[in-house]
Amino acid sequence: QVQLVESGGGLVQPGGSLRLSCAASRSLFSINAMGWYRQAPGKQRELVAAVAKGGSTNYGDSVKGRFTISRDTFKKTVYLQMNSLKPEDTAVYYCNAELSKQSVYWGQGTQVTVSS
Repeated sequence: QVQLVESGGGLVQPGGSLRLSCAASRSLFSINAMGWYRQAPGKQRELVAAVAKGGSTNYGDSVKGRFTISRDTFKKTVYLQMNSLKPEDTAVYYCNAELSKQSVYWGQGTQVTVSS
């Protein structure tokens, strides 16, 4: 099992930046992949960014070039740096940890609101 604690959401103006953090309760090297997903009202949850155990990353098309996922293995924490935020980025952002295809864990979610 793994517990995930997210932080860093909030209200930001369009064009602004936020950094989300996700602290895991176990070594990142024991987790196949960690990622960030988001869900806006009335929409399906979608992948924002993910980082595999080996360090490779992938991003959703709508955030490429604006968001960056990174990790600090000593702190057992994954970050999502979000720049050039748009109103359509408004959503609840969830941290995800995949121990295996059959063992996936989610954080509690953190709200990100982009509005002037």
